[in-house]
Amino acid sequence: MPRLSALAVVAGCGLALRAAIPGGRTFAVAPRGEVLGDRLLREGSLPETGMQSSAALLELSTSQMAAGTVAAVALAAASLRVVRSSRRVRGQGRHSSVPRAADAQGEPILRLGTRGSPLALAQAYETKRRLAEAFPELAPDGAVEIRTISTTGDQRLEISLSEIGGKGLFTRELDVALVNKEVDFCVHSTKDVPTVLVPGTELCTMLPREDTRDVLISPDGITSLKDLPAGSVIGTASLRRQAQIYAVNPGVKCVNFRGNVQTRLRKLKGGDVNATLLAYAGLKRMNMEEHATSVLEWEEMLPAISQGAISFQCASDDEKVLKYLKPLSHEPTMQAVTCERAFLAALDGNCKTPIAGQAKVAEDGSLRLLGLVASPDGKQVYRVERSGAASDAEAIGRDAGAEVRAEAGEKFFEDMQAYVQEVQAANTKPTKAAA
Repeated sequence: MPRLSALAVVAGCGLALRAAIPGGRTFAVAPRGEVLGDRLLREGSLPETGMQSSAALLELSTSQMAAGTVAAVALAAASLRVVRSSRRVRGQGRHSSVPRAADAQGEPILRLGTRGSPLALAQAYETKRRLAEAFPELAPDGAVEIRTISTTGDQRLEISLSEIGGKGLFTRELDVALVNKEVDFCVHSTKDVPTVLVPGTELCTMLPREDTRDVLISPDGITSLKDLPAGSVIGTASLRRQAQIYAVNPGVKCVNFRGNVQTRLRKLKGGDVNATLLAYAGLKRMNMEEHATSVLEWEEMLPAISQGAISFQCASDDEKVLKYLKPLSHEPTMQAVTCERAFLAALDGNCKTPIAGQAKVAEDGSLRLLGLVASPDGKQVYRVERSGAASDAEAIGRDAGAEVRAEAGEKFFEDMQAYVQEVQAANTKPTKAAA
């Protein structure tokens, strides 16, 4: 496992971090994100708190994280915590919170970390409502504090997810806040959460799952992907959606199309694209279902792993927090998502890989999984179906992933990754397949 050493020092304008990865680059970052070494970090990418520089750790690549470097987050958090500033900048910079109120010491009982998008905040307030209903002491408005944290994925909207590191872009800064104990737990759209979590943390709770299907939004009233006219421009930053669109309609063109739901709808209305796809769950949570032209069944567009599931992440040994969160968990959703994430992990999936998968638990306790992996141009599609007892959810997902991997062959996965490097994923229509 790669080792990472971190040394926290007091700089003239605050806290700075210097980190060295053997065999890799050495970099240092000042509190406001200035580049002090050869590692490029965006201006203003670090939060204005006493723990600014810990976020730099999470600029490591996904492969390094998966290889074990993720454990360095806990190491750095421990070293940085001793010099933690007693002053907190509230309601400005990259972190903000709702007004605080309280236990006997004037502190909130729980601090909830979330992204700042309208959908993420809707999910955070849904969490706050459920906690208040379940526990009387959490009912007062300030008993659960909501802290919004801007993530790299929220800031880098000009390029596709596959080009800037995949799923972890929406959780890295939240991981830092959790490890540093700036928040007690984080609320996630589970499809954004990497299969490898920061050591010492867990996805302890899954709320009852919303409708997992995707919707097609077409100002021209088109209801099926195959009916989109040749030359139509489809906005999507998802390789999963791109591959399945091309599989049924290779005559269209997929382009990078990112931003929150409101931003994408505004771009669609402005004529940037002819149609787009969104998760039905997000529209429903914001009471915006009227924008959906049609709801796509799994046979036409298999949804993303964990789509429609809200999860809570907390420290595995935080008994106080677990006491509040675990009772809210919905077991059938936990079993289905566990199966899907095991399938994804077996395929080493991230936003650079067109992988889809959905599991459903029936009333009799049985579980059925549908999985898919495809080339970005939709020319090659491998599907798998497995069923069994829901109590064996993880094994079912893992075995299904192994089956698809064996059927497709390692060369398929190698070629797919090479292809993604050559083509701006979900940004232009693939041309390689025409050869």
